Amino acid sequence: MARWFSTTFAALRIRNFRLLWVGSLFAFAAFFMSTVVQSVVAFDLTGNNSSVGVVVFAQGVAQTLLGPLGGAMADRASRRKVILSCQVLITAAFTFLAVLIGLDRITILLLAVGSFAIGSAFSFLGPSRQAFAIDLVGGQQRGNAMALNQVAFNSGRILGPLLGGLFLAITFLGATGAYAGMAVIYVLAVTTTLLLPEVPAASVQRRSIFGDIAGGVQYVARDPALRVLVLSFFIVMMIGFPYVTVLPGMLENELGRSSKDVSILYGATALGGLVASLAVAAMADSPRANTVYRAAGFGFGVSLLLAAVSPNFAVLIMVMLLLGITSGAFQTLNGAIIAHVAEPAFLGRVMSLTFMAFAGFQLVALPLGVFADAAGERPALGVMGAIVCIAIVVFALLPAPAPERATATITLEADP
Repeated sequence: MARWFSTTFAALRIRNFRLLWVGSLFAFAAFFMSTVVQSVVAFDLTGNNSSVGVVVFAQGVAQTLLGPLGGAMADRASRRKVILSCQVLITAAFTFLAVLIGLDRITILLLAVGSFAIGSAFSFLGPSRQAFAIDLVGGQQRGNAMALNQVAFNSGRILGPLLGGLFLAITFLGATGAYAGMAVIYVLAVTTTLLLPEVPAASVQRRSIFGDIAGGVQYVARDPALRVLVLSFFIVMMIGFPYVTVLPGMLENELGRSSKDVSILYGATALGGLVASLAVAAMADSPRANTVYRAAGFGFGVSLLLAAVSPNFAVLIMVMLLLGITSGAFQTLNGAIIAHVAEPAFLGRVMSLTFMAFAGFQLVALPLGVFADAAGERPALGVMGAIVCIAIVVFALLPAPAPERATATITLEADP
């Protein structure tokens, strides 16, 4: 047990990484509070899935447009300063939305504007935070650091929905109090970042920022291992993760529950993700990572299929737990393997491509919401699950030679 604990949490022995990790936990908790609260606010304003999709779509547009810039900035600017600037912007956005809701002036358009601002900040925050983590640990603990970042992510997925549901359930707090609470949590994240040291950017020849973006894409395109990792992650995330868009409607239209009960489902998913990220953190630097990565992706698709046929709320909770386990392992190992394969000078740009997968699922959220309104939530979940399963099988069958760099300690073949 002691050995497992020491291996699983190895990177947390480093003080500066601990500070970054705590700040990430605060940030993720606030972010996942917002996913619950904004979905409920949007659905309550109009009563349809499409409005939820519009709000999520706005965030996806921001991350799609600015994601490549965020990756380039992570590789050329002070990562600490980028993180601080983005955290301040997100704090301001949460405060703005809290005031609008408190004054009863909120509309779908204004909610979408706030979502766009938050998405813009995350476009720069995500790649810089991931790359900064590697700066702070270095050496052979890269994979473990990335896996522990995912532990913070999944812990936030548990705390965020629980806090969001708690605020919504307390009448005198409601959505206004929830957004104010998110702003306060982000102030705590800013505080931890202020305690971190500056780390000089990698000393490499610089082109224009757009030249850096092109260089990052070319770097991934000519590396077979990175190509498989980025493309498989992008497709699975873009197609599978919009399930969050249809859950409020699934509860009300199919299971006769309040849309606010979506926080329970998010909590079950997050618990599964936390269990998975802790379980795979110890193997994040081992050759088994690639096999488990593919199996987890396929399991995620199967979980979506099971969600589509869940007969009642209790069964759906159990399915969401399984979905959290499979998706959590998939996300954790993707970042861990990439951290070993990608060279430090390119890491921010490579990570920005995986963060664009989140933008992709947010863009798909709008047409999926329209499809769910027309065909029903169950068919929507079924189609998503089938596509994810097929995609994982295809990528598993594609031959891809292992990376040639000496720094790549994990074999990343894509053949079965």
